[in-house]
Amino acid sequence: MQRRLPPLNSLKAFEAAARLGSFNRASQELHVTHGAISRHVQLLEDWLGTPMFRRLNRRVVLTEAGRSYLAEIGAAFDRIALATGQQLERGRSQLLRINATATLTLRWLIPRLSSFQLANPAIEVRLTTSDEPIATLAEPVDIVIRRGGDDPPGYVAIWALSEYRIPVCSPKLLQQIPLRRVADLRKHTLLHPASRPTVWLDWLKAAGVPDLKPKQSLVFEHNYQTLQGALDGLGVASGSSALIADDVASGRLVIPFAEPKLPAEGYCAYVPEAKTKHPAVTAFGAWLQRISRADTAAGGGLIVSRQ
Repeated sequence: MQRRLPPLNSLKAFEAAARLGSFNRASQELHVTHGAISRHVQLLEDWLGTPMFRRLNRRVVLTEAGRSYLAEIGAAFDRIALATGQQLERGRSQLLRINATATLTLRWLIPRLSSFQLANPAIEVRLTTSDEPIATLAEPVDIVIRRGGDDPPGYVAIWALSEYRIPVCSPKLLQQIPLRRVADLRKHTLLHPASRPTVWLDWLKAAGVPDLKPKQSLVFEHNYQTLQGALDGLGVASGSSALIADDVASGRLVIPFAEPKLPAEGYCAYVPEAKTKHPAVTAFGAWLQRISRADTAAGGGLIVSRQ
C-alpha cells in the first residue's frame, strides 16, 4: 500500500519549529532562512488542511492539531535518529586499527593484506607502524603486533608466528663471491640491524666459528633496511624465516647454508581485553591464523642455494 506522506522538508521544518517554539531557531538548526521555514510550514498546513501554529508577534504557538501532530511525528523522528545512530555505530565498528612493527608490516603483512581485504570488503584497515612498547602507545588500537611472547596487562594474545634466523644474500653476490663453507664469510660484508647487535655473533658461535672476522660490517637502523641491503647486494644478512620467505621463493634472495637455524623471537598479535569479541578483530585474527598455516604448508622448508 502506498504511503500518504506530506513533503519531508515540510515535516522537518514543522518538527524543528514545534520543538524549539520558534521559526527563527528552527532556521538556525536546519541551516535555512526564516522565510524557508515559514514556507515549508505553510505548505504542510495547506497539505493537511488545518493550521499547526498560531502566529504571534515574536513567537509561534502550537494549535491543538499541531500538538497532537507533534506528539506522533516527534516520536517518529526520535526513532529515525536512534536507528541512524545505531547504523553509524555499526559502520564505525568496521574500522580496524592495527599497529605493527615496520619490518613485519613491509615484508610480510602488506604483501598478504589484499586477501583479507577481498574477503572482508566492509572492514576498513588503518595500519600504522611502531616498535614502541604496547603500554606507551598514544593512539587507540584494536590489534598490536610485536615480537616476543610477553603478556602485556589488559591484552590477550590471539596469534603467534614462530621463526628462525638464517643467512641470506642476493644470488648475484653469491656468484661474485661464493659461499661454499661458513669460513668463506670472512670475504663478505655482514649486515646488521642496530636493534640486534649480537645476531651475527650468535649465529657464528652456533656455526662453530665464533672468532670469524668478516671483510666488513654494515649497520642499519631497522631490520627491513638490512634485508633491503641484502637484496641490493651490499652483503650477507641474517634473515628471519617468515620475513625472507617471499624473496627466497622468488629467487631475489638465496640461503647459502642450511644450518644452523638460530631460534628467533616470533611475532604475536595482542588485542585489548574489551575488544576480543569485536567482529573485525575476530575476522582479522582468524585470517592471521589461516595465512600463517598456508605459509607454513607452502614454504616451511626454505630452499638452500646449491653452489
